[in-house]
Amino acid sequence: MQLICPHCQTPLEGFGDHAHCITCGKDFFLQARCPDCQQPLQVLKACGAIDYFCQHGHGLISKKRVEFVII
Repeated sequence: MQLICPHCQTPLEGFGDHAHCITCGKDFFLQARCPDCQQPLQVLKACGAIDYFCQHGHGLISKKRVEFVII
């Protein structure tokens, strides 16, 4: 999923929980959301790995399925 800058409509470069627009120079905070219930996911970090957990009954969510939204 490609994130687009809400100001200039240019694709954003993602860096973990942040994104940056090269064109307009703005930075954005990204929030991981569950693809099933759209609720924020808990980010679990251990030994260099990042996992996502839905606290609303969907359990571990594959990072391929995580939806990131600009907040």
